[in-house]
Amino acid sequence: MQFLLIAYDGNDAKALERRLSVRQSHIDYSNKLKENGNMVFGVAILGEAEKMIGSVVVYDFPSREDLHSCLEKEPYVINKVWQKIDIQPCKVGPSFVNNFK
Repeated sequence: MQFLLIAYDGNDAKALERRLSVRQSHIDYSNKLKENGNMVFGVAILGEAEKMIGSVVVYDFPSREDLHSCLEKEPYVINKVWQKIDIQPCKVGPSFVNNFK
């Protein structure tokens, strides 16, 4: 089952610094998820001056519980980069289904 995650960073003065300090850990973790077929794709949401202010990720897990277990290890969650997270079930369209797995 696929899930759409939309997550926004905090809007405090240290938000971008928090993101950048763990960004490589987030990328490394994401690469493992992609290799395992659990991450379809991810993008950064850009705000003013193209500053990163959040993320959009499509995950593929057997259940929401499995996704939540994954997020418990996500560097952006652990380090409080993502402050507002919305998760919705979704379905990757047939035009894109061959882009993963």
